[in-house]
Formats: sequence, structure tokens, C-alpha cells
Amino acid sequence: MKPPLLVIVGPTGVGKTAVAVRLAAMMPIEAVSADSRQIYRGMDVGTGKPSAAERAALPHHLIDVVDPGERYHVARFRTDALAAIDSIHGRGRLPVVVGGTGLYVRALLKGLRSAPPADPALRAELEAFADARGVPALHRRLADLDAAAAARLHPHDRVRIVRALEILAHAPTASAPPARGEWTEGASSWRLLMVGLRQSREALRARLDERARAMAMHGLLDEVRRLLAAGYGESLPAMDGIGYRQFCAVARGRLPIDEALRLMIRDTVRYAKRQMTWFARDPEVRWIDVDAAGGPEGAAEYIAKQTAQEGWIA
Repeated sequence: MKPPLLVIVGPTGVGKTAVAVRLAAMMPIEAVSADSRQIYRGMDVGTGKPSAAERAALPHHLIDVVDPGERYHVARFRTDALAAIDSIHGRGRLPVVVGGTGLYVRALLKGLRSAPPADPALRAELEAFADARGVPALHRRLADLDAAAAARLHPHDRVRIVRALEILAHAPTASAPPARGEWTEGASSWRLLMVGLRQSREALRARLDERARAMAMHGLLDEVRRLLAAGYGESLPAMDGIGYRQFCAVARGRLPIDEALRLMIRDTVRYAKRQMTWFARDPEVRWIDVDAAGGPEGAAEYIAKQTAQEGWIA
């Protein structure tokens, strides 16, 4: 019989970690983070990492994996996540993948086909184009070639835009470009239970507003200044994340803090919308309205009942 795997997804700020921590009080679980920002060491405030108390209550894997100057890609995530899942099963516990990075979750569950290798000459040309005309212009270039691929990427996501254009340039046919997602679609390695957390648009917007303001109040600007002082420049992918790029502008004197916070909230709300669009396409997700369930405690109880029905936990 295949081993079980629980996956908890949903938009940023909806309370995935809070639900998982409460679930840990009900059953023997360990979390595998599927968050492309929490992998960076020293980037704590702006990524919303689990607190020390939350990590004590629920062991977390794939947090603080690399320094901000290192590249971390989806294929490496899949390798690391598979190893973590195997080790958790080996301890007789239930692995719970928790996160909102849809690309990471899909790569883990569906697998990846091989992609063309990096093309240094083309990458240099694309990077020079972005430097000269801006990353949004590079995003428009991608949209002209593959509108669907561009729609899945933030206009400032320089690394993924460059890679998508690179893959498109090596696509065997224009009718099926690999940039649309190279998934093996093989049989799942696990008995899968995939739960999605959601809130009403108004409730989530209010939560994201409050969360961003709390990050600013609890030292996001100081964290950004420490990172810049340590030599981690604004051009790094890690420093281009929501919150960091806006507060880098504050630290450099290009934006007042109120405007940076406004842009941070705006971009976070947009990102949450894209996450919901991504996960809504997956028919395997069983959705829970966190507020209707009674908050994180009620959502955790619902998930515990679902695992019992699957026969995983008595």
C-alpha cells in the first residue's frame, strides 16, 4: 500500500501554518514547507516564517535551507522534499506539505520532465534587456510569445521570466512550448489528501493588510538593511520578493515607508489572487473556508476527521 501524504495549500496569509500547528496537537505529523521564500536564511520577518514556538510544536523541514545569495530551483526543492517525506515516514509519522508556492507543490506531486539546459548567451542577452528596459518589458516580451506562461508569472519575477523565455527558445514546437509546464503526470507515489484553505475576498484582504503592517512594525526594514549590509543586493531573486523589493527602496531612499507599505499590500493581494487561481484548477483539492470552519482549530479538526476517514490515523 502506498504511504499517505497530506498537503495543505492556499493563498498567503490564510493561516496554513496556524492550522498545521493545531493539527500537530491532534496527530503525529511533521511539516514540509512548500514556500519558495522561507527557504532563505536571515529572511524571517518578510517571509512570515513559523515562529520558534510554532516550530517547537510542529517540526518543519525545508526552512532556512540556503543563503539569500544562492539559487534554489524547483528541481532541487522536489529532491529535498522527497527526502524529507521519506525520512518522516521512516519515523512513523505523517508528512504534511504546507505552502502556497503552486509550482513547488505541483512539481512534487506530478514530477518534472527534463528541461533544456541553460543557454548562457541567450540568458546574458535577456538579462541585458531587463537591465536596459526593465523586467516588466521582458515580461511583455514573454506575453507576446506565450500569453498563458506570462499570466502565471509576476511582471517583476525576473528569474522565472528569463527561464521561461530560455525554455521557449529551445521548444521543439511552437504549439506545445515547455514553458506551459513540464509534468510527467505519472501515478502518484502516495495516498494523497490535498486540502485547500480559503477565506472570503474581503476577510483575506483585511488579513493581508494587517499582516503586512505587522511585518513593518516588527522589523522588516531593519531586516532588509541587515541583508543589504551583508552584501545581498537588490538584483538577487531572494531580494525581489514582495516586501523586500519595496523596503529595499525605502532603505535606499527611493520610497517613503507609507508608500512602500501600500505597494507591499497591493502586491500581496494580487499574489494571493494568483495563488487561488492556480490551486482552483486542481480537482484534487478539498476546500475549507477557514472562518466557516471555526478558525484554525476548526479547520484542523476537519482535516483530522478526513485523515481518520482515509484510515491513516485512528
